[in-house]
Amino acid sequence: MTALAARYEALVEAGELRPDSDQKRAVDRLVRLSEQLEAAPRRGSVIWRALGKKPEAVRGVYLWGGVGRGKSMLMDLFFACLDTPSKRRIHFHEFMLDIHDRLRAERAKEKGDPVLPVADAIRDEARLLALDEMVVNNTADAAILSRLFTALLAKGVTVVTTSNRPPADLYKHGQNRELFLPFIDLIEERLAIVPLNGPTDYRLERLGGMPTWYVPNGEEATAKLREAFFRLTDYSPDDAEHVPSEDIAVAGGRSLHVPKSLKGVAVFSFKRLCGDARGAADYLAIARKYHTVIIVGIPRMGPEKRNEATRFKVLIDALYEYKVKLLAAADAEPAGLYQAGDGAFEFERTASRLIEMQSDEYLSAGHGVEANGG
Repeated sequence: MTALAARYEALVEAGELRPDSDQKRAVDRLVRLSEQLEAAPRRGSVIWRALGKKPEAVRGVYLWGGVGRGKSMLMDLFFACLDTPSKRRIHFHEFMLDIHDRLRAERAKEKGDPVLPVADAIRDEARLLALDEMVVNNTADAAILSRLFTALLAKGVTVVTTSNRPPADLYKHGQNRELFLPFIDLIEERLAIVPLNGPTDYRLERLGGMPTWYVPNGEEATAKLREAFFRLTDYSPDDAEHVPSEDIAVAGGRSLHVPKSLKGVAVFSFKRLCGDARGAADYLAIARKYHTVIIVGIPRMGPEKRNEATRFKVLIDALYEYKVKLLAAADAEPAGLYQAGDGAFEFERTASRLIEMQSDEYLSAGHGVEANGG
């Protein structure tokens, strides 16, 4: 039994996962992929030089299905068990930000098609590219994907990706979508399409019916949110002091520090998010990156905190637009957070959204603009 199969079976036996035929088929496919990647000669090896040709890309995998079906979990298991140093795992949105930065640098050189040297650089960095949560919601990404992935696959890069949508539904209703269709054809031809639509929404099940909005702030609310974090991430509470942090890219070349970040779940204090001078770019970066955000210390706000209230409103708009799950501790229910001050009337819309974000319908939606029909 391979390491990946053994790890998956251990999770099922331990009760962390339920038996799921869709997941088992996905694991079997990923096991075959890992065996092929580990058996293939390394790039630049004596074998390939003797044959006088470049290695072809091993056929990758496109995992798709509804929220909480285990797509990212399975891809992470596959990635962790794969015995090769030439691999890279990155969120799709972060990957595309990096790609556009590289393209701008190549265009400035004025040396022809910028896609080819970018693809060369990606190939030199990783033989296996694991992209989490592929979602296409802007024309800039749609315009470049077909050429970029054609070049990557031609150069021997193997791609594994997850998405809430089947390939045919990517960039659905997008502007000039006909120009995007070659990318869909490429994905369906060069990657194995593996659906994950089993009966269990593991993300919601892990919450076990727990509330998502806790009043008031304090030790009890913090303890409940801490429990939710460990349930959502499968992280041991015994290692609470070692929960990783990270810095994420923000449009304009800035970065944002995330104090706790694991498996698509981020933890912030209200003061860090809304007490400091932040704008829509910061909040969009968070919304695109994380499927779940936990916020502690949301206060009642009055006229003296109108700036914080305005930032909070922009934050909630971004989270709502991307269907991010919000778990929070606050000093009041949503309707009582900001009742007087500049923009208090407009804040009523924010309160309404906060209430909707606690509903089963909202919580069961997929992450990303496409989950909202965009």
